[in-house]
Amino acid sequence: MTPSDSGYVDYFAELELDEDAKPGEVRKAYRRIMKDLVNEIAAVEITEERRARYLLQMAKLNAALYVLRETESRDEYWESRKELIALEKEWIAASESRDPNVDRYRKAYDAKLRDFLAKYVEDLMLAAGRDKECVEASNWDAAHERHAFRILRHYRQSLYREILERLPFAEVTPPQIDWKERQGAVTRLLSHGGM
Repeated sequence: MTPSDSGYVDYFAELELDEDAKPGEVRKAYRRIMKDLVNEIAAVEITEERRARYLLQMAKLNAALYVLRETESRDEYWESRKELIALEKEWIAASESRDPNVDRYRKAYDAKLRDFLAKYVEDLMLAAGRDKECVEASNWDAAHERHAFRILRHYRQSLYREILERLPFAEVTPPQIDWKERQGAVTRLLSHGGM
């Protein structure tokens, strides 16, 4: 079973930090991990698959610094993430209890999930790539951004699918088919159709 927070990008985990890490710790962890990543990239032959993987790693690290280094943006991000996880739990509970308002929970959750992923997985990752501090540490440039746009869109969609796969959906009522009536209708059609 996957954890209930799986799929919701955790920028603290990207930097190997606890959620109470100070801005100085965020910057220090970012520089250390980014330096290791840049050195790793320089030491290997870049293939299309590696480029995509490295760009995604760099984008996540840049976004982690961009979001977590300021208390206000960090708190907004972490609160949005917690609210989303709570909404998921409410939807699951409503589904399990056959709450007649389950569709309201689903719609509220889906809207919040789409907003969260668009903001924290795509928009802020691209914005972080234009941030001076991130550019200096990662050597991110316009070519990176062009390639990353497609990769981040795919990453956002894969997270969305990963999350939805574990969530409840309305059960589909099996159709009530009267096979004798259907057989009679087919027989009448074939006998009068002259085929």
